[in-house]
Amino acid sequence: MIAYICRNSLGVAEYTIREEFGLLTREGEKAMGVVMGIFFLTYALGQIPTGALGTRWGSRTSIPLCAAGLSISTGIMGLANGLGLLIGARLANGVFQAGLFPCCTNTIATWFPSKLRAVPTGCLGASMSLGGAVGVFITGFLVVGIGWRATFAAYSVLGLAWAIGFYLWFRDTPRAFLAKRLPADGGPQWLDSATSRSDTEKQAAVPTPWLAIYSSPATWWICSQQFCRAAGQIFFGSWFATYLQETHEVTVVKSGILNSLPMIALVAGALSGGVLSDGLLAMTGSRVIARKWLAAGCMATCALLVFGAYFVSDPLTAVLIISLGSFCAAVGGPCAYTITIDMGGGHVGTLFGTMNMVGNLGALAFVFGVPWFLDLTGNWDSVLLLFGFLYVGAGAFWLLLKPEGDIFDQSMVSAEPEPPPAEVDAEA
Repeated sequence: MIAYICRNSLGVAEYTIREEFGLLTREGEKAMGVVMGIFFLTYALGQIPTGALGTRWGSRTSIPLCAAGLSISTGIMGLANGLGLLIGARLANGVFQAGLFPCCTNTIATWFPSKLRAVPTGCLGASMSLGGAVGVFITGFLVVGIGWRATFAAYSVLGLAWAIGFYLWFRDTPRAFLAKRLPADGGPQWLDSATSRSDTEKQAAVPTPWLAIYSSPATWWICSQQFCRAAGQIFFGSWFATYLQETHEVTVVKSGILNSLPMIALVAGALSGGVLSDGLLAMTGSRVIARKWLAAGCMATCALLVFGAYFVSDPLTAVLIISLGSFCAAVGGPCAYTITIDMGGGHVGTLFGTMNMVGNLGALAFVFGVPWFLDLTGNWDSVLLLFGFLYVGAGAFWLLLKPEGDIFDQSMVSAEPEPPPAEVDAEA
């Protein structure tokens, strides 16, 4: 949540920053597009290496380290007197945020059984969106009240405080977490199976079958849907407030409030989607229904609603329609994160890191590309249509995915994946 407060608040403040720097031109928009988008370059490229380090060091060490780094780099943004330091701070922010998702996903895989993973991944996605919503909502008020520099400093202090608290509280495995509460005999038997994966990973490093992973059509479609989804969703964390300010002529504060509405919808949708996906899997036993069809249907519904908003002139009504679309897209979101755990075999971190890397390259392309797209089309409404077509693409790629088995079953190159880790007993 805090990471997304730090990440998305720049979208609300960017007009004020450009005004201070004397960049209220189309070229200034392109320059700020570089500032906002450059984050996704290091964030995308850092997914796999930082995820690997997170697996080696454990979540207790790696997650607060990443949180501290992203918080410090956010604070440095407030010291900038030009675009150079802003770009450097955003690059650093991307590096440190890159490790958060793979580490969180590995932790969910370690702590939760297979039929109860969409709910925690839904909570993870909801927390991202909640952070984005809170960030864009309060940033408008803070920028007006205390200035954009002090705003980034405040977010930096918040993140550092969380990093310290998390390190003191968290442990990598259920057994380690409950160690001080366990009886002398070692506690319930299910804890042994709950921690078996982590113990196995520490005992031996399993070679990663890169060619088998990347030659699997399942990997292609998982990554492709993430490219489209991430490119679409980043609209709310980058250009959406500016779109409202320039198209509907709303104030900075009002744009922040309106910008928060689709992000609040993302929160509700992610929580609902996790419960719905796990519920469908429990009832049907079918990943095709619980992951593929749920996600594809949600993406298509989102696109239809966005296209409908194109014809609405009232800003509040248009944003409410778009927010309903973002809710539908978010319902399908946990399916994407959970499918990497379902189909990753013994290489969940690698598959998830790859998917998230490709997704953030999509976000990078969207943030960088909007000013150039505006040059080509001449109006912001065309960006809204582009936003809708991205979700059409996401739904199409879900339809191509065969979610049975794992990615190695569909690979063009034979590989013997690591045997799946022992699951936590569901009743326990």
